[in-house]
Amino acid sequence: MNPQDSSFDFLLDEANHTILGSLTTPWDIQCYLDSLPYVGEELNRSPLRVMQDRQCHCLDGGMLAALCLRRLGYPARILDLVPEPGTDDDHVLAIFRHNGKYGAVAKSNYVGLRFREPVFRSLRELVMSYFEVFFNVEGQKTLRGYTRPLDLAAYDRYNWQATQPGVDRVVGRLYSLRSIPVISAEEAAALHSIDERSYQAGMLGANPDGLYQPGSPH
Repeated sequence: MNPQDSSFDFLLDEANHTILGSLTTPWDIQCYLDSLPYVGEELNRSPLRVMQDRQCHCLDGGMLAALCLRRLGYPARILDLVPEPGTDDDHVLAIFRHNGKYGAVAKSNYVGLRFREPVFRSLRELVMSYFEVFFNVEGQKTLRGYTRPLDLAAYDRYNWQATQPGVDRVVGRLYSLRSIPVISAEEAAALHSIDERSYQAGMLGANPDGLYQPGSPH
């Protein structure tokens, strides 16, 4: 285990230490994230604070998932799914690779933007599995690109696991990464809105306070 991850354990109370020790598979991590309320706010919590506050959104939930994945032997890596500007929120995935295939753990306000089994042969294939279910409150399909994975090991010296300055370093770097397009402008212009049945299914259990309103500051 990474030495700083070991130090992280000592900062947890008994209940959270027990929870952390019970997360022995990527699916366990996903189930834990699903148990935490989705919070609609700008604050990006450290993994420590997520566990203490018992709430998160996609970015800080993704960082916690990356930490938990590293405890299982995977690198702590996240990537950002990038929408059409001004239409939607970004979405952060904690990615892992098993038997040469990619999977993901994610916290989301939307049903379809969460776990992916490790069955995808490439990062693009993984990303495109989110395309049809990446929509906004107006039913527009908004996914336009993704970043290369960010390895959080490079930020261990800033203690992103437990401190706000460390988290801010990670967030600043993540949002500076170049987005790799997944569709052309012509393809984007021809997209259909999501159908009503899929819209309702994708919104099941969503926290209205955490839903991006098109045109809002991103």
